[in-house]
Amino acid sequence: MADLRSAAADLVARPRGILAADESPGTMDKRLDGQGIAPSEEYRRRYRELLVTTPDLADSVSGVILSEETFNQRLSDGRPFPQALAEIGIAPGVKVDTGAKPLAGAPGETVTEGLDGLRGRLQDFAARGAVFAKWRAVITIDDGLPTHRALRANAHALARYAMLCQEQGIVPIVEPEVVAAGDHNLDKCEAVTNFALLEVFAELAYAEVDMTAMVLKPNMVTPSLDRLDEATSDEVADSTVATLRRIVPAEVAGIAFLSGGQPADLVTRHLAAIASRPAPWPLTFSFGRALVDQALADWAGDEQRVTAGQSALAERARATSAVLRGQVSI
Repeated sequence: MADLRSAAADLVARPRGILAADESPGTMDKRLDGQGIAPSEEYRRRYRELLVTTPDLADSVSGVILSEETFNQRLSDGRPFPQALAEIGIAPGVKVDTGAKPLAGAPGETVTEGLDGLRGRLQDFAARGAVFAKWRAVITIDDGLPTHRALRANAHALARYAMLCQEQGIVPIVEPEVVAAGDHNLDKCEAVTNFALLEVFAELAYAEVDMTAMVLKPNMVTPSLDRLDEATSDEVADSTVATLRRIVPAEVAGIAFLSGGQPADLVTRHLAAIASRPAPWPLTFSFGRALVDQALADWAGDEQRVTAGQSALAERARATSAVLRGQVSI
């Protein structure tokens, strides 16, 4: 378990963070199509190769979450993606859930699936170099939502996943995301995030998950996406850190915030404010779109524009890492 604790600590050691490049093939195809790129397995592979071969990426990024498809693919030089990442000092990770599906008896809510056969899949991923894994639960805010049934079902699944990961020598990233879609204010988000985290850490404790060998990937406490301008970065930071301090045990290895669809500049300002608050755990990032959207747009599927795409990713990653050093100019 000592190696697992060390790996978890390395993932959240500032000023580096985690790049989430784990969109499902269907989601990735929509993003490719939005940039005028023909959706296909090969273009998904080329895009992920562009990301992981960005020069000096390891200066800002400690780990990359891959989809299962990408984990099984190879770079154009024949190296498997996990090997290529490990060779540049970046931990390879893999998303192991199979997506959020409708929860029986809970209209409008979901539970994340993928526990069937997970032990064997994790054994295979570990044998091929996976250092960590990720499982995302989706918590929706709406009239009367979330229900306790949905919170408990998702928390239970997260805990079972986390224990299976640790059993196989893989660091679990536990992601209970209170999604920012909807029409809620900051106080509502704080209340729901509080309830969600209470359920998650109760289930993690029941499962006897080693908190020192796991990473929490929560949402920031913000108003909904259409109302983001209603809260300042200081208000977001104060609410976020206060919520976490109420619930999250001090022994958790670290916290890596998801971006949740926030614009890149804004979420980086929020991260800067959050990172300036005292906390018992390392606070860092695990961003997806906030890091890579501009890279995808600048590349646009053109092999002559790979360098442009990589430059956009490198710039965004450096800017995000810089705020963890106290350099707030964004």
